[in-house]
Amino acid sequence: MSKAPTVEDVARAAGVSRQTVSNVLNAPDIVREETRLRVRRAIAELGYRPHVAARQLRTQRSSTIGIHLDPYAGGISGVVLDRFVHALTEQAGDRGMRIQLYAARSPAEEIARMRELTDGGEIDAVVITGTFHGDPRTRWLAERDVPFVAFGRPWGEDDFSAPSHLWVDVDGAAGTRAATRHLLGRAGSRIAFLGWPAGSGTGDDRERGWREAMDDAGARGERLVCEEDVAHARALVADCLDSLGMVDGIVCASDSLAIGAHLATADARVAGLPVVGFDNTPVVEALGLSSVEQLPERVAAGAIELLMGNTGRIISPRPATPGHAHVLVEPRLIVR
Repeated sequence: MSKAPTVEDVARAAGVSRQTVSNVLNAPDIVREETRLRVRRAIAELGYRPHVAARQLRTQRSSTIGIHLDPYAGGISGVVLDRFVHALTEQAGDRGMRIQLYAARSPAEEIARMRELTDGGEIDAVVITGTFHGDPRTRWLAERDVPFVAFGRPWGEDDFSAPSHLWVDVDGAAGTRAATRHLLGRAGSRIAFLGWPAGSGTGDDRERGWREAMDDAGARGERLVCEEDVAHARALVADCLDSLGMVDGIVCASDSLAIGAHLATADARVAGLPVVGFDNTPVVEALGLSSVEQLPERVAAGAIELLMGNTGRIISPRPATPGHAHVLVEPRLIVR
């Protein structure tokens, strides 16, 4: 087995001193950009990884970011978060950080786990997912000055000009707007939207994109309400096709709903009716359905950037300054 590269190896490859390499890893702001880039290039080429235990002793930090591992829910859900956690782990590793997964079945239980991990010095920061209005997790973290970023916006009245915390999210409205415009141009003006009951921040945002595209085109379409369930979506769309007659296409808030709608159109012998999902999971790819891809790798990059900036450490605490507190990732429509 070959010997793991050392700081000295990196310094030699980059043509700098050992201290300069250390500065790039721990205080990059004091290093000139040209030198910093040269050292990072050498680190990447050699595959160097900082010795985490040594860094912890030196800085009194764990160099670890905690993130909640969602419980297995079956079905096709969870693919996006799986990709996000994988990308977060890779990108944190590139910055000399580790990811600590923890399980919890409720916000209260998650707060208890975060308390154990922060009090024990096992994590320096937290990434939370699945935010909602009045989320007690964000309030708990903010009150204790624990650095954190959310995958999901605060869902307040003004998350952009007056953000309550750092957040990164996917622009769901942009995704459904693109999907709706695609169907308006390809299928016709009667484009329905199949989404969740009102009150879900994510769902309402995705519905907004459909409404905006329809209004811009002067078109009208049915808004269908369904829980996140393939069988329920299949039955609902089947009933609507019977009662409303033909629609020209359906934009869905998720791939699960899109699969249900697709099965209903096949049952009604209108298999050519275009259906667009949201999440671009392997299942819709196998079925040949178009879908909106969230690009979780870009979300992960945004989360790391908000937590660490252009430094080699967690920024603590970082205020939620308007214009600098969020990263909004525009998704990509995959047409099949």
